[in-house]
Formats: sequence, C-alpha cells, structure tokens
Amino acid sequence: MEIILKNIGKRYRREWIFKGVDLNIRSGQRYALIGPNGSGKSTFIAVLSGFLSPSKGKIEFSLSGKKIDSDTLYRSVNIAAPYIDLIEEMTLTEAIDFHQKFKALPLGWSTRTFIEECQLQKSKNKQIRHFSSGMKQRVKLALAICSDTPLLLLDEPTTNLDEAGAAWYQALLRTHLNNRTLFVASNVASDYQICEETLSILDFKPNLLVK
Repeated sequence: MEIILKNIGKRYRREWIFKGVDLNIRSGQRYALIGPNGSGKSTFIAVLSGFLSPSKGKIEFSLSGKKIDSDTLYRSVNIAAPYIDLIEEMTLTEAIDFHQKFKALPLGWSTRTFIEECQLQKSKNKQIRHFSSGMKQRVKLALAICSDTPLLLLDEPTTNLDEAGAAWYQALLRTHLNNRTLFVASNVASDYQICEETLSILDFKPNLLVK
C-alpha cells in the first residue's frame, strides 16, 4: 500500500501535535517512528490508520495504483496499539473466530493454528478478561501481524512483554510481514530493527498555537 500525506496536521484544542507533514509512504517499505513519550507518535499512527481524522491536510491511500476510500480503508489495515482493546467477554477462541469475519488469517490457518502461534494453547477457552497484560499483548500483536492486509501499524509493540515475549514478537514479525507496508512507533530499538527508514515525530512538531 502507498500512502501520500499532503500538509497533514493534527491538533487538540489550540496545540498542534504535528503539522505540515508532507510524506510519501512507499509500498512495501518499513518505517520506524521515534520520539519522546507523549510527543504524538500514537496520534500519528492513529491518523495513518484512519482511526483519527487529520485537522488539516489530506491523506491518500492506494493499492496497486487504485485509490482506497475512507469507508473501506479498515479492510486494508491492521493495527496493534495500547488504546485498542480486545473484547474481554469473549474467550480466546471466540475472539479469533470473530476476527476472521473481518480479516483473513494466512492461507491454510485455522483458529487452532493461530492459538499455537500465540503459544496460548492452555488458554483457548478462557475469557480474555482473565488474561495477563502480556497474554493480551500477544493476542493483539498476532491478530495484527498474522492477518492478511497490505498495511501494518504497530504502536509500542513490546509493551507488557517480557524478554521471551519480545523475542516471540520479533520472530513473528520477520515470519509474517512479507511485502506489507509497515510502521512501528517505539523508542525501543529492537522493536523496529526490521525497519529500513527512521522518522522522528519531532520533525513534524512545531509546538505552535492554532492560528
């Protein structure tokens, strides 16, 4: 997927979180977005996903040269982020089955295959509300990384993961990224070691009052 940002800005009240962003995100490229905590990385990722609308400017999404409209963008994007929750009343098996109504898993995969990839076989019939924070993060990451979409957005992917979990995440991403366009927002270098280009949110942050 290719994304063109034209003079994009996002503000809350009178403060610009970022402003004047002109960027061509190339299909199949891997980008890291870095910057201090609270500087707007998550907001930038949310705008890229279509979860938030920009306050200024225009974003164009296209796949194989064909433009994607905002109403159908969700079909082409997977995102794992701290502000996106799982449905905690569901069991793990129910959550995966529900997810597949909207996003396809890799060819030949079953719900059982997915659970094995998460290494959560013993919890397949447990409600997600009873999962630890690390288990929930594994499910979020696997749902995003292992679903078949051209754009993958990861915000602080190793949040709540221990050392073994972080290694699992890196192996999962290397195995299932394929030729998708990737954006990883993080200040942990190992989170985005697979990325080819690094952008700083500070380059897009003018700290100006709205005029």
